[in-house]
Amino acid sequence: MADPQQHPDEPIHIDADKARGAEIILTRRRNRVIFIAGLVGFVLLALVLGPLL
Repeated sequence: MADPQQHPDEPIHIDADKARGAEIILTRRRNRVIFIAGLVGFVLLALVLGPLL
């Protein structure tokens, strides 16, 4: 979002840290379990579907 102090005709400057995107913050145990279960599920799905492709 543009800084209110900037003029509308000036280019907007966004730091590289802000432009990279979101961070994955797994602070709660529930979030970590869900994240790891998703990774394990993806690997199992790849192992099951691998021979079929």
